[in-house]
Amino acid sequence: MPWYSLEWFYPVTFNNFTWEYRLVLYGLLLIPIFIIVRWLLKYRLNQKLPIALTESQIRSNPANIIRLIPDILLTLAVALMVVALARPQKSNEKVEQWTEGIDIMLVLDISQSMMIEDFKPNRLEEAKRVAQEFIEGRFQDRIGMVIFSGDAYSLSPLTTDYELLKSYIKDVNFEMIENRGTAIGSALAVATNRMRESESKSKVLILLSDGDNTAGNIDPLTAAKLATAYDIKIYTIAIGKEGKVPFGKDFFGRPRMVDNTLDETTLREIAKIGEGEFYRVSDSQSLERVFKLIDQYEKAEIKETRYKDTSDFYRNYLIWAICFFLLWLALKSTFISNVLQD
Repeated sequence: MPWYSLEWFYPVTFNNFTWEYRLVLYGLLLIPIFIIVRWLLKYRLNQKLPIALTESQIRSNPANIIRLIPDILLTLAVALMVVALARPQKSNEKVEQWTEGIDIMLVLDISQSMMIEDFKPNRLEEAKRVAQEFIEGRFQDRIGMVIFSGDAYSLSPLTTDYELLKSYIKDVNFEMIENRGTAIGSALAVATNRMRESESKSKVLILLSDGDNTAGNIDPLTAAKLATAYDIKIYTIAIGKEGKVPFGKDFFGRPRMVDNTLDETTLREIAKIGEGEFYRVSDSQSLERVFKLIDQYEKAEIKETRYKDTSDFYRNYLIWAICFFLLWLALKSTFISNVLQD
């Protein structure tokens, strides 16, 4: 906006300013006092001569107001100088957040038992939903994912492309791995292989499963020790209820109930070896709470760098003040200031 634009005098323009010397603005309150004192001095110092005039000659003439123009110009010049001295500014503050980040590997069981419907619509779908919410809460952490049933498969390497990772999770289904069973040891080994070359100061593995190790050729505890050797911290989550749980439909379309048991021993021992925590969840709310706890435990310190870009606008008001002052100098000794004075 050019200096001669009238927008500099709009109230909204003043509302958007910050002032380097705000107290100077109180000087505007002294201007009316200055005007009154100046008029009183002029009234007392002006020479007064008694003159006899008829009634028609002493009637007010609208042209008399012309002589006020120089005083108005001087008042505006002083007011604008005060505004300029207060240093009107606009500041744009840019905040950059950064962190060293944490490497996190999600290891998700997609075996057939994850079809059980004690979680709605089933264990796998609920685990996927909560995992996506967990990812949304991270900041600059690299996150990867391994899925497993009878075999283990690296779904995604460590990445900060959270939208891509969430799209991978959304597409996870029971048909992605043909071999049936629960290969926990193999899953831990694949996840460790993905993280072993990481130089991150903090490496975390989150294992979610509802069954015992029934497949694969690597013992889960051995795999956990291998992960610990690479400074990987392991959290284990056992998902599912004990006892009768709904699993599919019977011939009449009613929920079919099956017996469900879960041996927590292996998952507990894995968490102990990995210096993490073991959690047992039996409903969606518990699963959400566990991921929120892990989210709080494994937060990197976020650091901020602030850049403040400040622009000064006092020059615009100073130019206006000089223009009004020069105009006052040009008019104060002309007929405009002398007209009708006598």
